[in-house]
Amino acid sequence: MKTTNERRAAPRPAGPGDLGRRVAHRRTQLGLTREMVAERGGLDPGFVTYLETHPVPVDITILTRLADALDTTITDLLGAGRDVPPGRACANVQVRTEELDPTACWAKLNPGGVGRVILTAPRGLVALPVNYRVLDATILYRTDADGTLARAADSEVAFEVDRLDEVFATGWSVLVNGTVSVVSDEDAVRWLREHADPGPWAGGTRDTWMRIRPTGISGRTIHPEGPPIIDSAVGEEPLR
Repeated sequence: MKTTNERRAAPRPAGPGDLGRRVAHRRTQLGLTREMVAERGGLDPGFVTYLETHPVPVDITILTRLADALDTTITDLLGAGRDVPPGRACANVQVRTEELDPTACWAKLNPGGVGRVILTAPRGLVALPVNYRVLDATILYRTDADGTLARAADSEVAFEVDRLDEVFATGWSVLVNGTVSVVSDEDAVRWLREHADPGPWAGGTRDTWMRIRPTGISGRTIHPEGPPIIDSAVGEEPLR
């Protein structure tokens, strides 16, 4: 059964809402057309178009379909918790934890994104976020030549990535242990700039390329076995 926009509210001035912008951005990231998103989510193509161009109230059923179609989470689509730590929703008391094998761990990391490099600095252990890419089972990122990350070259570090969907109380995390080094070969750096640039969000000059060569990788997922318990702190109102 397809969902349509026949019962939507009275027309509003054109202009996407926050949800529409996030849907369009994620769809573009995946290289999908609106028709493809509609097919994957069992939605009407016209509804997807309208959602991306108008502020539309959306219920939990459609949010779930959109998240599935876009390989993301409801939390990310809603932009919830941008200014607060994740995990404020009540945890589900009936959960199943599963260990991820190395292949599954790399499958989680391969799309790239933002992770945390954990290293030892003069002030003690620190965890610094970086935009990263995966290449040949190694972790690549760019940093400031005089920064803390660059000074950790040739030392043991850890690298962690996780995702959390507070609506359904599910999540996963992957931890990589390894040695980090500077990529100094100019030909290699040139190739990386053209084919594997992680595009750091942070400002400043970040022309020093770092590579983590793993010595170990582990991860786990958490799956609720019962219905999720949603805290009132997590927004329940339709996004407008």
